[in-house]
Amino acid sequence: MSREKDLKNITVWSFIGNFLLLVFKFVAGLWGHSSAMLADAVHSLSDFVTDVVVFICIHLSSRPRDDDHDYGHGKYETLATSVIGVILLFVGVGIFWNGASKIYGFYVLDEPIASPGKIALIAALVSILVKELLFQVTAAVGNRYDSQTVIANAWHHHSDALSSVATAVGIAGAIWLGDGWTVLDPLAALVVSVLVVKVAIRLTVPAINDLLEKSLPEEIENEILDTIGSVDKVQDPHHLQTRRIGNDYAIEAHIRVDGRMAVNEAHEIMSRVERKLREKYGQGTHITLHVEPVKQPSKTL
Repeated sequence: MSREKDLKNITVWSFIGNFLLLVFKFVAGLWGHSSAMLADAVHSLSDFVTDVVVFICIHLSSRPRDDDHDYGHGKYETLATSVIGVILLFVGVGIFWNGASKIYGFYVLDEPIASPGKIALIAALVSILVKELLFQVTAAVGNRYDSQTVIANAWHHHSDALSSVATAVGIAGAIWLGDGWTVLDPLAALVVSVLVVKVAIRLTVPAINDLLEKSLPEEIENEILDTIGSVDKVQDPHHLQTRRIGNDYAIEAHIRVDGRMAVNEAHEIMSRVERKLREKYGQGTHITLHVEPVKQPSKTL
């Protein structure tokens, strides 16, 4: 199968799974009077929305280069990752606010919190199993094709599974420990919010760095210089500039060659450098090389 087809297929399965969980969690949260389960349902709603974003951006990023996009459409995936992270951040803050309000009402205003029903606990346990399965499968496909967007979506599934663990613990405690412990339900919602925000930051910061064209890590840049320098007759690769464009690297560098070399020979050396870089970093690597002639010392008679 093609890269685009595999990525779209796993996203469609995520879409279906998230939709079914979303409906089940909202029903269980409302019927079971569980703020933690409703918070988990909102988290699943964000999963559902991001699946739509991921599907659209995979389609857009797979387009070939055209007259308006000389470097291709790879940054649509980076943009999608940023969108996922921002959505998660707002979801996390909203869940925290709702849970904190209930806890404040319980301790300060003496407002009772209804004990959650067992259907909410069942929904949490089902969510753990389904979301962890989606995480494993989605991460495997994302890593196979080095798709940052699909990998980000996989971690979104994982954060939902972790939040469902916290939800299950809170709901179980609120059910079996009595009315004095019903506050465990909104406390579980607070734990969910912290996990969601943590994942949001982990996704958003690298994606924004890529959108702002941050250089590749130093160890990769040193590796690139070593790769260029290993080509025969190349001297002193320098002025290296790098960035990510979607899943591909963009590499710009200056290289020095013997100033007495014929133009066609210098061009052949540049072609060898490009081939070696693409063999190492992929055929989609964007490479720009500038050749500088090195003056050889004149011989004295």
